[in-house]
Amino acid sequence: MKPATSADQLFKKVLGQTALLTGLIASLGSVGGYFVEGINGVVSALIGSALAFLFGSLTVISMLIGRKLSLAGFFGVVMGGWLVKLIGFALLARALQGAEFVNGPVLFLTLVAAILGSLVIDSIAVLSARIPVVES
Repeated sequence: MKPATSADQLFKKVLGQTALLTGLIASLGSVGGYFVEGINGVVSALIGSALAFLFGSLTVISMLIGRKLSLAGFFGVVMGGWLVKLIGFALLARALQGAEFVNGPVLFLTLVAAILGSLVIDSIAVLSARIPVVES
């Protein structure tokens, strides 16, 4: 078994921090959603944070898989993951559109908070990473 590389460690760190952030946002969003809409607000906040974690982790997983392939394979995996996320989000948004148990503003704000937080985590991790250009 090969030892973990710097990039593997970076991706795992990002995945862990993203999980921690979405858990925190789910908790705070659930409390805020409860005060706004009761149990429907809690459900909406949990759905929003779960979706954000699912799509954010799909990016990290596609990067982990793609980095072991050729350049064309890397772009294929990353773009394929992006396409899956785009179609999946459209289908889930359509499925949740008329649901009575969903409060739209709570779901939207939870999604936005989790996505922005995930972008901050990704940016800080990449900017502070010390990954060599050539690994042995």
